[in-house]
Amino acid sequence: MKSGIEPTVLTGERVLLEPLGHKHAPALAEAVRDGELWKLWYTFVPSSDAVEGYIDAACAEQTEGGLAFAVRDRASDTVIGSTRFCHVDADNRRAEIGYTWYAKRFQRTALNTECKRLMLGHAFETLDAIAIEFRTHWHNRASRAAIARLGAKQDGVLRNHQISDDGILRDTVVFSILAHEWPAVRENLDFQLERRD
Repeated sequence: MKSGIEPTVLTGERVLLEPLGHKHAPALAEAVRDGELWKLWYTFVPSSDAVEGYIDAACAEQTEGGLAFAVRDRASDTVIGSTRFCHVDADNRRAEIGYTWYAKRFQRTALNTECKRLMLGHAFETLDAIAIEFRTHWHNRASRAAIARLGAKQDGVLRNHQISDDGILRDTVVFSILAHEWPAVRENLDFQLERRD
């Protein structure tokens, strides 16, 4: 895996993942208001007035090898959320897919499945990753179930892993998909997407 993930556009039938930039701020502010996502205490979703800072932080992380995307619904040509490659460990050919969130009306749709299909395909088939991680809060049951549906396996729980802004200690659940598992995971994701057409 390269030391950094080069900015790229990933195109699917339903979604377009394009490198995140400040031009996406107004649409992301609108997306985050759909469901008031920042009120979910166990997630890292910005409020609508903090989107610019969120984009600044995501772009700064790119200097460490990550790559943040704006997620665009192709049917409506609307930016509906964000996701990214983060915590890139180029020497060990590992990265995490995280910071994923979508406007409420797009949650639990085929869009997330296709986003992950595109990102995992890029990681394993283009970047030659040997492992891709997913991490989520212990109390984010919907996210844990969604990650498991992708075909990721739970590696364990990092107890008292992080201290949130309000001082609460977070337990982080870690999942991963390994390179040798990718063909079966890919087949399953493609099968899920075909059934949702």
